[in-house]
Amino acid sequence: MTLSTHVLDTARGEPAAGVGVALYRRDGDAWAPVAWGQTDADGRLRDWVLDSAWGAGRYRLVFDTGAYLGEDAFFPEAVIVFQVSAPARHLHVPLLLSPFGFTTYLGS
Repeated sequence: MTLSTHVLDTARGEPAAGVGVALYRRDGDAWAPVAWGQTDADGRLRDWVLDSAWGAGRYRLVFDTGAYLGEDAFFPEAVIVFQVSAPARHLHVPLLLSPFGFTTYLGS
């Protein structure tokens, strides 16, 4: 698989284990579900998307941050939309999470 992610809790200074992550692909005017997974004890999610479901196109990662941060979470979801133009390239899209903010970047 050529997509991985990693959720780091910057407030606690440790990986965020057990965060649900859904992957969708843009299909016309709608988002079609591709895969779902949960971060491991190290906050990582890899080998979770079938090769047959991966290709060039626009994708959306939805992180269930509310389940991790609690029901009063200011950001109950973190959504990252990205474009894949070279599907053979490995993509790592991590999430740095805190109770009142999040950021991402293209990792390696």
